[in-house]
Amino acid sequence: MKRIALISLLILCAAPFASAQDWAKATLEKSSRHREWVTVKHDGRSVETFVVYPESKSKTPVVLIIHEIFGMTDWVQDLADQVAAAGYIAVAPDLLSGMGPNGGRSSDFAEGKTMEAVSHLNPDQVTADLNATADYALKIPASNGKLFVGGFCWGGGQTFRFATNRADLAAAFVFYGPSPDRDALVRIKAPVYGFYAGNDARIGAMIPDTVAQMKAAGKTYDIVSYDGAGHGFMRSGEAPDAKEPDKKARTEAWARWKSLLGK
Repeated sequence: MKRIALISLLILCAAPFASAQDWAKATLEKSSRHREWVTVKHDGRSVETFVVYPESKSKTPVVLIIHEIFGMTDWVQDLADQVAAAGYIAVAPDLLSGMGPNGGRSSDFAEGKTMEAVSHLNPDQVTADLNATADYALKIPASNGKLFVGGFCWGGGQTFRFATNRADLAAAFVFYGPSPDRDALVRIKAPVYGFYAGNDARIGAMIPDTVAQMKAAGKTYDIVSYDGAGHGFMRSGEAPDAKEPDKKARTEAWARWKSLLGK
C-alpha cells in the first residue's frame, strides 16, 4: 500500500508541472535580497544549499524549505526569496547534491530525470541532509535560533517525516504531502499545519486517518483545504497561466503561512 501511495504521489506531483519556470527565475533576478549557495558537509556528503537573507536589523528565525520531487527548481529558489522577504532566513538544500551526472546536483540532470532520482533517495540520507542543513542554518550569526520547516508535494511528505525526527522544530508546514507511518507520529514535538488542495482526491483520502492518528497521539495538526485548487497550487497558482482556484488558494495559503510563522 505504501508503494502504491508513493506511485500515486509521483503522478500527482508530475501532472501539473511545467518544466519551464522562466517567470520564477525572472522574479528572483529582480530581488535585492542577498542570496548565496553554500556547501554543507556531513558524513562524507556535500549538500549544496540555497540561502536567502531577509533585510532585517535584528536576528531572525530560520525556515528550512524542502523542495518538490522536481529538485531545486527556479520556483523553489524564488519561493525561498519570498520567505526571506517575509522576514526569515530561508535555507533550501538541494537533496540531489552529489547524485547527478558526474556528481552534480538537480541542475545537472537531463530534463525530466529529477523526479525519478528524488523518488529513489534514501530516507535516512534525506534526514541526515536536512539535519545537517538545519544545524548549519541555526549557527548563522543572523539566526535567532528558532527553526521552522516547510515543504511541498514530495517535500511536504518529507516535512511531516522530518517533524518525527527533529525535536527542536518550532512548527512544520506540510503542503499537500502525505503523513508518515502511525508509529512515527508519536515522536512529533512541534505543531503541524497542513495546506491541502480540494481537487486532490488521493492526498485528500489520507487526511481523515492522519487527523485521527494525530489526535490519538495528542499532537497538534491544524489543516486547511482550499476548494477547487489542484495539487501543487503553491507553484501553479503563481504561474502566468494560473487557474483562478489555484491562484486564490496560493494567495490564501501564503497569507496563512506568514501568519502562522509570525506566531
